[in-house]
Amino acid sequence: MRLLLIRHLPTAWNKKGILQGKRNIPIDKHLLIDQKDGILRNKELLEKFKPFDCILSSELIRTQQTAEIYGYDYSPEPLLNELDFGEFEGKEKDEFVQNNKIWIINPRKLTLGERLIDFEHRLFQFIHQYGKYEQVLIFGHGSWIRGMISIINYGDINQMNRIKVNNNELVRLEIPSFILH
Repeated sequence: MRLLLIRHLPTAWNKKGILQGKRNIPIDKHLLIDQKDGILRNKELLEKFKPFDCILSSELIRTQQTAEIYGYDYSPEPLLNELDFGEFEGKEKDEFVQNNKIWIINPRKLTLGERLIDFEHRLFQFIHQYGKYEQVLIFGHGSWIRGMISIINYGDINQMNRIKVNNNELVRLEIPSFILH
């Protein structure tokens, strides 16, 4: 199974370094000018991988707007929703990380708006639900994409916060068959 993942285009909160989580924040159209070249480059790369068995986005508007800007029809998938940061949504990410060192060391032990072990289960549930497809295009979120990278490379989400995925970054992941079964 191949996943092609695009982290949503930037929002005003991304630019300010504020945690969004499940908040339904739209992309900032003023920031699109800086993304134009990246969008074109990603579109060219995606053309090389067509056709896709399915095209998905989370239920949040920023991923759906990104899919629309890319020119794709998509199906909303709740399993792709961003991590729920609970009371930390709307707060600065740097401050959150400084006060929660476990976020880097062992995030599976954290409980925010959802337990991170449940977040990890959601990622595995996605793999099992969509594992029948050969190639899936996803418009998603930073924590979700980093979590999936960590699962593929390390078997769990504990390395996810040592990985960086920028807004509008295209990530290609091959999910090995042993994870699919």
